[in-house]
Amino acid sequence: MGEGIRRLRPPKNTLDERAIGWWRAQWLLLTVIPVAVLAVLGALIAPARLWLLVPAVVLAVLGTACTALIPTWWFRVHRWEVTDEAVYVRTGFFWQEWRIAPMSRIQTVDTVRGPLEQLFKLSTVIVTTASSKGAVRIEGLDHELAAELAEQLTRITQATPGDAT
Repeated sequence: MGEGIRRLRPPKNTLDERAIGWWRAQWLLLTVIPVAVLAVLGALIAPARLWLLVPAVVLAVLGTACTALIPTWWFRVHRWEVTDEAVYVRTGFFWQEWRIAPMSRIQTVDTVRGPLEQLFKLSTVIVTTASSKGAVRIEGLDHELAAELAEQLTRITQATPGDAT
């Protein structure tokens, strides 16, 4: 191998552990709402009771399993890192994705806090580039860390010459 070739290593930073609870709350909401609708309809519509309650039970069991297992798995996989050269993010479940945004390509840096994120004191940092793949998102960060990260990225990108291509 040539001396100029460097191997890409996994990003080193984990998300805030509260992200597990945040993801669980999202899964729970995605489970409870359709199960409640099916259960209410099953209780009200006697001829269709079986056809409504069986899917409600199946969704409740699957949703509960997903709520318990998937957020922990995601927490083990999701990583992020910022260097002077780029923002690195690894996400995914079955299909893992690595996203790298060179500092010279960053156009905007935003922080977002939805209602559930606010409840868990978390934020998402969104790094927008000219990529057709869309923005790089670092979800599940402590809200103070996210604000510091946005400031750091803004400073680094201002000091980085733009890409001429």
